Amino acid sequence: MSTGPKADPELVTVFDTQDEPEAMVVHALLTSAGIESLIANLQAPQDVLPGVGGVVVRVNAAQAEEARRVIEEYRNMPEPEQEDADDEDPESAPEP
Repeated sequence: MSTGPKADPELVTVFDTQDEPEAMVVHALLTSAGIESLIANLQAPQDVLPGVGGVVVRVNAAQAEEARRVIEEYRNMPEPEQEDADDEDPESAPEP
């Protein structure tokens, strides 16, 4: 008994931006969380016409809530503190 071809799962947008590199970071974040996603340009290739149309990240509807949660957790993470080379304590620096 054949059930016919399976339809592609419904994809929903979980992130949109005008900045393609930002969409690529979100895509990598979702991939690392085990969520399959794809990046879609809405109207124009961003390398040809940057800022025209925008870019979206889409996921399977069943994983949309989890994807949004992962993105929100990432946005709320505190940024790591960075030390300037000028601020180093000269006494703690290794001797040559």
